[in-house]
Amino acid sequence: MNLNQHHETASFVEGFRPELLAPAGNLDCALAAFEGGADAIYAGLPRFNARERSENFTVEELAGLIEYARARRKKVFVTFNTLIKENELPDMISALGDLAAMEPDAVILQDVGVLRAVREYFPNLVIHASTQMGIHNSAGLRLAEELGVKRVILERQVTMEELAALRKSTRLALEVFVHGALCCSLSGQCLFSSWQGGYSGNRGKCKQPCRRRFYSRSGNGFFFSTQDLCTLEMIPQLRAMKIDSLKIEGRLRHADYVFNAVGAYRKMLDTPGDFPDRKVLGEARNMLAETCGRRWSQGFFTAESMKTLIQHDSLGGTGSLCGKVEKILENGFGFKTSRKIYLGDRVRVQPASGDEGPSLTVTKLYADNKPDKKALPGQFCFICCDKPVPMGGWVFKTGNTTAPRKVKLPTARFALDLAVEVSADEVKVEIANAETPFCRTFPVTLAPAEKHPVTPERIAEEFRAADSDTYRVRDSRVTVDGSYFFPAAELKRIRRAFFDAVSQEFNALMLMSPGAAGMERFRRDYLTRIPPLQLPERCPETVAVKPNGALPGNPKAAVATDIFDFNKRTTEVILPVFCPEGRLESLKKRIAAAYAAGIRRFRVQALFELWLLRYYEDIEITVSAPLPVTNSLAVKELSELHVRRVQAHVELERGAIEALVEHSVLPVEVYRFGRIPILTTRAAIPAEGEIKDARGAKFRVKNDKRSGLTFVYPAEIFSIPHIAKTYDFYDLREADWNNRNLNTFNFDHSLL
Repeated sequence: MNLNQHHETASFVEGFRPELLAPAGNLDCALAAFEGGADAIYAGLPRFNARERSENFTVEELAGLIEYARARRKKVFVTFNTLIKENELPDMISALGDLAAMEPDAVILQDVGVLRAVREYFPNLVIHASTQMGIHNSAGLRLAEELGVKRVILERQVTMEELAALRKSTRLALEVFVHGALCCSLSGQCLFSSWQGGYSGNRGKCKQPCRRRFYSRSGNGFFFSTQDLCTLEMIPQLRAMKIDSLKIEGRLRHADYVFNAVGAYRKMLDTPGDFPDRKVLGEARNMLAETCGRRWSQGFFTAESMKTLIQHDSLGGTGSLCGKVEKILENGFGFKTSRKIYLGDRVRVQPASGDEGPSLTVTKLYADNKPDKKALPGQFCFICCDKPVPMGGWVFKTGNTTAPRKVKLPTARFALDLAVEVSADEVKVEIANAETPFCRTFPVTLAPAEKHPVTPERIAEEFRAADSDTYRVRDSRVTVDGSYFFPAAELKRIRRAFFDAVSQEFNALMLMSPGAAGMERFRRDYLTRIPPLQLPERCPETVAVKPNGALPGNPKAAVATDIFDFNKRTTEVILPVFCPEGRLESLKKRIAAAYAAGIRRFRVQALFELWLLRYYEDIEITVSAPLPVTNSLAVKELSELHVRRVQAHVELERGAIEALVEHSVLPVEVYRFGRIPILTTRAAIPAEGEIKDARGAKFRVKNDKRSGLTFVYPAEIFSIPHIAKTYDFYDLREADWNNRNLNTFNFDHSLL
């Protein structure tokens, strides 16, 4: 790899400076981020991003924002980090075509099928691997680089020690979260919200059931509600470690939060030194104190913090607690406030259960029964609203009143790629990405240079300076056939003359569109795909996972066991869902031992394992939950990584599974019976065994001491009928075959 051509590998560029990356759920937040000192923002379109509940951007707004940022040497990364179902592929390709045309600085992806689509059909887009991909060790980084990823947003549950090891293991750009709300579960593996009602966190619709109150035999509390992440004191360490991008969470937050959070971290990043300056640290903390959030912690960065990350006796809500609802009328609610509340502030009322409550902007209030613009601590505040509010609900202020930032976004300009040829008597300039040739030649008389010959870089720089509301120069390929002195005024004259000709004679419709070309190639390829696999209505093989052998009623079932528990009965080993860097060598040795014992079937549950298995040629690899497979492009990508069977993602409904089976280039397996872990975490959970929520739904919390992970299982067993032309998979490790407390999950209704 030529590092001079790889703008993402900032860690190996002299004068290293980490990027400060901020959230932008809407335009006001984007402007606040840039105003506060962010180097880049991440934002999404209304669909296919992991925060579909935020306001997000239209195609036109996003294109204008990218143009606005480009003019200020800022960056815009677009989140495209959700799982895509088979019937959504045409819409996905259309959205990627729009992005290819507007050319953001990168797209952030979760689905390996989307990754394949970008790499194959829209190669002008730079790929960042989302934290939802769950990459957390060096094997995962190596696979990501092979797949064309330029930056990896690491799994949030990586410790500082592990992060240092990963930085040394790769030349890929690395990005970590440094501030904001944390998910309790390993990224991309949470099915909690989906299980509770089909609102998938993997598709941007999480309802945050982990923030609710739960009940156990030993007491109740917010057992999965993590504290917020704050790493101000760690910034010198991250900077010294040369982590490329430091990311602030919060696309559901408002502009005041974004501005203050960015400002605090900008202050720390701009202060030199190997240790935090106490004065600067205090100033940064004061800025963060203006934002509304939960108690601060160091997240998963230290083993100590993991033990105390969840304070189960703290309310699961975010924001500054202002009081408790004491009065409800048709036109609003009242409470004695402990904080100042102004017109324009944003508040949220959270039920005592921890369920999500109504949010609103204060447009009218009374202080001690008198209309006012503010309510002071100790006063009885009545807020007018038309939303139902729970009696006894806790009132949180989630944002301060701020004036909206008024900026008219520019119209996105069309990108030109130029080919410039310079000789002693003429300069020839051609638009290289025009479908219809457009070339102009300008006569010159250039003298040989005695001291300072013009360089291709200088000529390219001059053409990039084009002052056009319609066009911008994206790339210039310049050749100079000798050593000439080129007067600056003459070069500027030629550049202006060329763009005068472009504005008068060239039509933007003459440009080749990478988006349109990619969409057309996908349409052609998809319609002429290979014929479906010829499989029987009922595939003969069943795979069973059971501690003591084969599935009842099917003694011939292939027996799968954990990689650390294989025995003479084992025909297939299951690799772990998570393997920190420090245990990677041990896992490699265990894989080698299984292979030496004659086992040739391996079940992969995380992407990094495909890298570990790449050197074994005569094995059969099955991709299995929680690694999600939801579309045929993902299957095709996995097939080229030597996978021979895929398991349809357990979240999918019947129709989505059948569509996947119809288009898949590999045999498809269906998880038919078992307890699915709906949350997996490295955090210490202050509960064990059976728990339930306020609605009576029951769950089981189980800590696995060998892996160090805690799993949350639903009390009900997932069970669905056989689907034609698929293989069956039964998991009896946590499920009793005779238990009839069953649940079909999303099988009978559409996954949202």
